[in-house]
Amino acid sequence: MPAAAIALALLAPAVPAAPAEAAGGGYSATIRRTEYGIPHITAKDYGGLGFGYGYAFAQDNLCTLASWVVTLRGERSRYFGPEAESDDPAKPVANLASDVYYKSVAGSGVVRRLLARPAPVGPSAELRRLVDGYVAGYNRYLEDTGVANLPDPRCRGKAWVGPITATDMWANLLDLSRMSSSSSLKEAITGMAGPEKPRPMPAAGSNAWALGREATRGGGGMVLADPHFPWQGIRRFYQIQLTIPGVLDVAGGSLYGTPVVQIGHNAKVAWTHTVTHAQHFTVYRLALAGGHGYTVDGRVEPMGEQEVEVTLPDGTVSRHTLLTSRYGPVLAVGQSDEAAYALADANAANLRAADEWLAMARAGSLDELRAAQRTYQGMPFVHTLATDVSGTAYFADTSVVPHVTDAQAERCAKPSPVPGLDAYVLDGSTSACLWGRDSDAVVPGIFGPGKQPTLIRADYVANSNNTYWMTNPAKPLTGYPKAYGKTGTDVQPRPRVSLDMIAQRLSGADGLGAPGFTLETLQATVHGKRNLTFELMRDDLLKMCRAHPELSHEGCRTLEKWDGRATLDGEGAILWREFFMRLGRPVKAGDPPYSPWRVSFDPARPLTTPRGLKDDPAVRQALADAVGFFRSNGIPLTLTPGQAQSYASIPIPGCTEGEGCFDRVRTGGPLGTDGRYPEVNTGSSFMMAVELTPAGPRTRTVLTYSLSADPASPHHTDQTALFSRGGWVTERFTAAEIAADPHLETVTVHERH
Repeated sequence: MPAAAIALALLAPAVPAAPAEAAGGGYSATIRRTEYGIPHITAKDYGGLGFGYGYAFAQDNLCTLASWVVTLRGERSRYFGPEAESDDPAKPVANLASDVYYKSVAGSGVVRRLLARPAPVGPSAELRRLVDGYVAGYNRYLEDTGVANLPDPRCRGKAWVGPITATDMWANLLDLSRMSSSSSLKEAITGMAGPEKPRPMPAAGSNAWALGREATRGGGGMVLADPHFPWQGIRRFYQIQLTIPGVLDVAGGSLYGTPVVQIGHNAKVAWTHTVTHAQHFTVYRLALAGGHGYTVDGRVEPMGEQEVEVTLPDGTVSRHTLLTSRYGPVLAVGQSDEAAYALADANAANLRAADEWLAMARAGSLDELRAAQRTYQGMPFVHTLATDVSGTAYFADTSVVPHVTDAQAERCAKPSPVPGLDAYVLDGSTSACLWGRDSDAVVPGIFGPGKQPTLIRADYVANSNNTYWMTNPAKPLTGYPKAYGKTGTDVQPRPRVSLDMIAQRLSGADGLGAPGFTLETLQATVHGKRNLTFELMRDDLLKMCRAHPELSHEGCRTLEKWDGRATLDGEGAILWREFFMRLGRPVKAGDPPYSPWRVSFDPARPLTTPRGLKDDPAVRQALADAVGFFRSNGIPLTLTPGQAQSYASIPIPGCTEGEGCFDRVRTGGPLGTDGRYPEVNTGSSFMMAVELTPAGPRTRTVLTYSLSADPASPHHTDQTALFSRGGWVTERFTAAEIAADPHLETVTVHERH
């Protein structure tokens, strides 16, 4: 059997599942809530910990998970109609396409086969207990409250709300692993593409710094976590602390519907993640042999057929047939009489991520965290940046990457079936193009830890979704398989401003005092709201304004007065954005995007190029068009971020990815004629600045969209208002810190017998 198929088949002998709870009684947990409603869950075992977490989460966000469970079960068409849009926050599709996809995942039996495997391929006993407890806690809250009495009006009394199962939780964990691969290709897999809609998709984002002892004033490690995940739906973070005395004590951000902390810290270790540029799937071109057959090494193999049924609102059933291959599902796009294409997803059977995060949470040192990553090898699509109390900084792309060597990628390359498919397309007609295997890989078909880009430093490592090569400019990383991303490429404005922020703090050139990071200067650095493209182009822009009197003097004066910071009151920030966005447009239809840079990118000078602004007709026209839009709609040229962008009616500072803003925001569409953008839907989400000291961690956090998606909750926008004004929450980690909170509320929950 080929390596790719082995990774998906998982046909090892079954082993009994771990018991749901240790002997000695039912689930029990204590939930202590500090200011902003942040829950701290304590229990004597993993089952109880999951029970408390599930109960607390349901109190705050039951409707969001209940809706997502309908999605995972492939039942959205039944309750919401087949043509309505799904609740996938990353890439929504029509409900029918969503249902067909998720029914096919459930019908494949992949979760059942994984649960029959021992760890590390299957879940550990501890994770199984966490999941079972979480389900019981969620269901207990629902039973206590009743569907008709739920506080959240979005799902109160709805027929689609009901108890969840462990299968739902495992399906969610699997779907998280597939988020950047199969689950982002639902329409291509099902052949059910809906009408094109003018809706920008949330881009993968995040900033992460791990600061070592040479970069910090105190000599210990520090981490900045700034993931840029969606502000709506199941991919939001929930802030929590999980404690089993003497076993586990971790605090941080946990994605909805998962029982583990993805980004966080314990007393000695802190870590965070950013989305990688690595390949996480490949596409195989199948040489068709008539009917539903294709050839491999000259022999014909039949495609498999999977029948999927979706129930519609009137009770009728919509039937669909999906084709499969040895590589994975056969795509419904790009097919011809000679060829079809199949998706091989390295995360198709990955439940290892949750166990990896759980093991990282228990790590007492950076070495133990790295050992956890080598054991499980489950990070689906993210880099890891971490440090410990010793002040050692660590970066690695430990994500799950198909084992395709550079030579194999070149030798096996085939044209893409559709424009823009960001993946290797390989020849599926020969076994010479199958994924390889490493002896240190936990499953066949992926690169093992020995091939992963890694850097360990005493000063710092940083990533803002750039490729791994500029993790630290003093030690560029090269020589790794191209499947992990390209080197020598344009670093892009946001990673450049990130690296410059660090450099200025280490030299003391940022005006924040003596060189080196403290917790306080880390907070101040992060909230600087610098706009790098303005900084790089400002002088040339003003020269152009002076050289061409026909340009808007008012527009030029507004930009000359602006300080280049996307603060709430930044007069000129929105005018710059609208001008800069127009700069990249093709000069005429069919042309490539226009480059406004006066000095082009030079791989030998990645931190100082590109720079400057051309003075040519395209640039002058872009400025005139931007000013004209403001004037024709009666919008003041001094429009500020606080006036133009908001979330739940709360003004939000910041600017966009392309402008070179560190803690960037993205809105749901272009600037309206009323001078407002649609609501912010992506950007900084769970921000965490943590300093690890011998006396314990010192941590500041802010959950930008707040703890609860329930509009009736007192914690629906309280941290959003804090974020708006640049504030942070002082984390309460120790028992004494928690007990000292004047807002403390404590409840003990038990399983009903």
